[in-house]
Formats: sequence, C-alpha cells, structure tokens
Amino acid sequence: MSKSGSPPTDGRPVADAAIPRGRLGTRHILFLIVAAAAPLSAMVGTVPLAFAFGNGAGVPAAFLFAGVTLFCFSVGYAVSARRTGGSGGFYASTADGLGRPPAVAAGFVALLAYNCATIGLAGALGYFTQLVLAAHGFTVSWQWCAAVGLLAVAVLGYREIAVSARVLALLMLGEIGILLALDVAILARHGLSALPTASFSPQVATGPGLGVAVMFAFVSYIGFESAALYGKEARDPRRSVPRATYAAVLLITVFYALTSWLAVGALGTGKVREAATERMGDLFFVLGDDFLGTTGNTGLQILLCTSLFAATLALHGAANRYAQVLAEDGLLPAALAVEHPRHRSPHRASIAQSVLTALVVGGFAVAGLDPYADLTTSMLGLGTLGIVVLQAMAALSVLGLRLRQRRGQPQGHWWREVVAPLLGFAGLAASVWLVTGNFAMLTGSPDPLIAKLPWLLVAVAALGLTYAGVLRSARPDRYRQLGARHLTTADPGPVPPIERGTATGTSIPTARLPERASGDRHARST
Repeated sequence: MSKSGSPPTDGRPVADAAIPRGRLGTRHILFLIVAAAAPLSAMVGTVPLAFAFGNGAGVPAAFLFAGVTLFCFSVGYAVSARRTGGSGGFYASTADGLGRPPAVAAGFVALLAYNCATIGLAGALGYFTQLVLAAHGFTVSWQWCAAVGLLAVAVLGYREIAVSARVLALLMLGEIGILLALDVAILARHGLSALPTASFSPQVATGPGLGVAVMFAFVSYIGFESAALYGKEARDPRRSVPRATYAAVLLITVFYALTSWLAVGALGTGKVREAATERMGDLFFVLGDDFLGTTGNTGLQILLCTSLFAATLALHGAANRYAQVLAEDGLLPAALAVEHPRHRSPHRASIAQSVLTALVVGGFAVAGLDPYADLTTSMLGLGTLGIVVLQAMAALSVLGLRLRQRRGQPQGHWWREVVAPLLGFAGLAASVWLVTGNFAMLTGSPDPLIAKLPWLLVAVAALGLTYAGVLRSARPDRYRQLGARHLTTADPGPVPPIERGTATGTSIPTARLPERASGDRHARST
C-alpha cells in the first residue's frame, strides 16, 4: 500500500517491511478480539440457553471442548497468519491454502457475516440499554439508544485503531472484572462445593442436549479469530497476531468454563436446568442480585450494555477491514481501500459500514419490528453461522497448504500443519452442522423465512465462485493477483529479496513470491 493509502496499481504484493506499522501490540489486539467475543454478553445471553436446552450441568465441559477445539484451530491459523503477514483474515488464509475462487467466496461470505453480526449487536445494544434505563426510571426508546451507540461506533471506527483498542481495553476490563467479582462471591459463600465435579463426569457432560450445548459454546467464541485483520496496524504482526489469538482463546475458555461451572454450583447441579428455563435472560441478574447485592447487580446491568457496545465496535472494525481488503484486490469499489492520511484507518470503509448498519436498523424500526426478537436474533444468527463456516475453511486451508507443497520441499511441523488443523476442522465442521440443524433455536424464531437465512450464505459463496471464474477468463492478470498481496515468507527471519514496484506513481519495495505451478502453487510453510 502506498503512503497515500491507495492500493498498488500493478497488483503486486507489498512486502511486509514496506507496510507502515501501527502502534498495536499483542495486548491491543487481544483487547480488540476479546471485546468482539463479548464475554459478559455471552454469559448473560447464551449460557442460560445452553443450561435450559443443552446438557444442563454439563455446559462447562462443552465450553472446555469448544476451547480445546478452537485452540487447535488457532495453532493451524497461526501458520496462515505468519505466511500472510497477519493480515487479510479468512480471505487471505483461504487464498493461500485453497486457491483464488474459494478465497473470493470466503471474502464475500466474511463481508456478509461480519456486517450481519455488527447489525445484530447494534439491535441488542439498543434493546438492552432501553431495558436497563427503564429499570432505573429513565424512559428512552431503543431507537435512540441504538442511534447514540452507532454514532459512538462510527466516530471511533473512523479514527486510528489504537484509539478503539484503548476504549475496548477499559470496557473489557470492566466486564471481566464484574464476572470475577461474581465468581469470587460464589466461591466465598459456597467454597469448593461451588465447583461440582459432576459437571465433568462422562454421564453429565455427554448427557441429552450435548449437541445444543456445544453449539452455544462455539457461538460464544465468535470474534476471537479476527486478530488476522489487524496485521497492517501491528508493530510485529508475525508474532503479535498468533500470540493474541492464543491468549484470547485461552482467556475466553477459562472465563466461560469457570463462570458457567460456578453458576452450576450456585444453582445446584440438579436444579440448573429448571432455573435457567424459568429465568432465561434474567438468570445472571438473579445471581448478581443474590451474590453481589443491588449495587453489584446494577453494575452487571450497566456493564452488559458496555459489553454489547464493545462487541459492536470490535466487529465494526473487522467488517470494514474486510471491505478494505476486498477493495484492495478490486473485488469492491477501490474507494473503500483508501486509508485516512493521518489516522491510517480504512475510514471510507468505516463510513460505509456505519451507513449500512444505520439503514438496516432504521428499516427495522420503521417497520415496527422488535429490535431483539426480529433484528438481533436473525442478523446475529446468520453472522454467527457464516463466521463458523469461515473458521472451518481456514482450518482446511492449512491442510491444503500441506498437501500442495512441492515434492522435495522440507515439510512443516506435523502438529501445526496436520494434526491441530485437522482436529480444529473436525470440531468446527461439527459446529456448522449443529448450528445449521438448530438454526431456529439459535435465532429463537419460528418464522420459516428466518429458517431459510443460511441459504443466503450459500448464494453469496456461489456469487464469489462465479465472479472468480469470470475474472479468470476476462481479466487473467487481475485474477492472478487475488490474495497475493498478503502472502509473505512464513519465516519470521530476514525479509525476502525485493524488487521495485510502482504504486500510484511511488516506487516501493515488493516481495518476490515463489512461482506457482499451474497458477496456484504456494511457498513452503514453516
């Protein structure tokens, strides 16, 4: 990318050393991706559903299973992150491992999924903020609550990503702090009996409803994989992106498993399903009132709203960076690829995403539809399914890299490039099957139109494959460069030899990639 922020006009991949680095370190990226997963929102929103419709007291084991699976996914995804310079997300990973047509399909699906997830969270933000304000005597419509939240997201999304990272750090510490306070309060009252071993017994952990519990567990992690979108803004992407991904999945797993386990202990192993069915979304507020008192429960309510805002902001950043990546490769209007000269942010993509979210949320409001039952459940459900599909494709991409290595090349590590991604793919493929089969439960809507939403992902993927085929025939030079700008050497050692390229009239270094046999052979992965 040139200093003006315009994509290279010759389509050559930019060397890692040529990309101006931002100020994001590992901890900043960690804040961005943990905030996207919204731990407090997951506890309040999905854990009661997992208790009620899943395997009850065995839910902590489901979170542990999901965490181990996603850690295996992260090990394989780190291979792609090092090869792509930690940028480009699922689009770059798929291009590197499975080829250009699947990459275009993945890019379009990612754009749809992250935008839908952002829109769904905006509806949830308006809905829950209205409820919390009403509980304390303030009458404000959900439309105004959502509008104020979206305005704040738009302002922060326009600016340098480090500003958002600092805001998200503060909000994330708040929501993790209140969860820790609840955990400590439960332990202080019940002692070790608050950690019932029955939750991890084979009989309970694999009991009726296991599939539904595993589905909600995987859904609760959505957003942690977005580290690979911030490589261009990181100081050391080849190290910080994998480290942040590992740290995120471990941190989220510990909190999800521990907090749900303590909730089982507080409610009683034999009573947790009944309590969750009766209380549903109020379950953790009841626990908060019981163990933290009125003041603590009020803090829990407020921090739920800030958690939803943080998740909306984080997914907004992911969505507009996918738009920027696709625009850089000519798959979207080039204007969306331009970076702000001072903030170094994809400001035009951010504006476009903010306008889209406002239009969709406004359309639901004008139609008089419910912000949660209609907007949040449908949009967030579709976005969640799309992201899980993309995670499975990313795991498959690492296996594709291994299979496409040329004979005689040194082989990568068996754990990182074969076993871990294979385990991750198996778990994620099962999650896709579970989410698809239980989509009505995930969205909470019996509407047959909502049940057909997953077909939209298939249609968008087919559109991407078709467009890639058209480019291959009509614009072969442009087709050959799809995804190539993100491919760098996987070895975090010296920068590879460079050649001189031209970008918007400015001579810049570009990485020389290994030649690809039949247009699709890839460099060795370490």
